[in-house]
Amino acid sequence: MAALELRHLRYLIAVAEHGNFTRAAEDLHISQPTLSQQIRQLERAVGVQLLDRTGRTVRLTDAGAVYTDHARRALRDLNAAERAVHDVQDLSRGHLRLGVTPTFTAYLIGPLVAGLHTRFPGIGLTLTETTQDRIEAALLADDLDLGIAFAGTHPTGIAATPLFTETLSLVIGGSRTPGTPETPKSLAVQDLQEQPLALLSGDFATRGHIDAYFADHRIEPRIMVEANTIQALTEIVQRTSVATVLPDAITHDHPHLAPVPLDPPLPARTVTLLDRRGAYRSAAAHAFIGLTRDIVRARGYTPPPAARGYMDFEARRP
Repeated sequence: MAALELRHLRYLIAVAEHGNFTRAAEDLHISQPTLSQQIRQLERAVGVQLLDRTGRTVRLTDAGAVYTDHARRALRDLNAAERAVHDVQDLSRGHLRLGVTPTFTAYLIGPLVAGLHTRFPGIGLTLTETTQDRIEAALLADDLDLGIAFAGTHPTGIAATPLFTETLSLVIGGSRTPGTPETPKSLAVQDLQEQPLALLSGDFATRGHIDAYFADHRIEPRIMVEANTIQALTEIVQRTSVATVLPDAITHDHPHLAPVPLDPPLPARTVTLLDRRGAYRSAAAHAFIGLTRDIVRARGYTPPPAARGYMDFEARRP
C-alpha cells in the first residue's frame, strides 16, 4: 500500500473518532480543506460514500464502518510489523508499553522499573496507570504491549496469566508487633462499624472489592475520607487514628504502617499479566515477563491458586 493510501486511512479514522472535520484536522495538524479533499479522494478510490455529512455530527455510513474496521486492523498490523523489524534480540535497545491498575504503583512498579533499568538499561518504558477495562481495550487496539491487573472476566482476545495472590487487610499507623494494644492480631469485621476509615474512591477496583466485602457482612463502615491516591491514604493513616484497607504488600515497604487481618478475611485476588492473544511479543516484552516472574518470587508474594503461570508466555517466543 502506497504512503498516500496509508495517510487516507489515518485521516478517515481521525474523522470517525472525532465526528467532526475541524477537530480531526486540528488533531492531524492539517487544514480542514485538505482533510476534506483527501477523504473525497479515498471515497472515489473505493467507489462508495464512507461518511455521512448531512447531520451536525459526521458519521460513518454502513460501508464506512466496515471499511474503517479493516483500516484500523491494517494500521495496527503495520505498526506491529514496524516494531518487529526494529526489535533487537540482544536487548541493547527496545521499548515496552505497560499498563497497570493504580494500586500496583504503590508497591510493584518501583521494583519492576528498577530491575528493568538494572538488567536492561537499553529498554525504554512507557507506563500508563488506568482502569482495567481501559488496559484491556488498549491491548486489543495494540496501544499497549502488556498489562498488570486482576483475574476475572476478560474480553475476547485478552490472555491472562496468573502472577500472584494479593491479600488485603485493615491498615493502621504504628507498631508492627501483632498482639499489642496498638496492633491487635486480628479484628472482627463487626468491630469495623466503630472504626473511622479512609478508603480509595469508587473508581478504584480495590474499592469495589472492599465494598462487596462490607455488603456481604452487612457492615455500614464509617468512611471519613475518600481519596484517589494511595499516598494520600498512607499519609492520613500514619498521622491520625483513621484506618484504611489496602493490599498487604503495600505495608511491607512502610515501617510506620501495620496490617491487621480481618475476621473473616477479605477475599484474596489473583494478580494477572494481561496481553492480546496471538500478538507479536518483542524481546523487550519477554525480558519484562521474566523479570516480573523473578521479582514476584524474590519479594515472597503468595503464588496463585493455579500454577500454570508463565507457560503461555514462554511458549510464544518471538
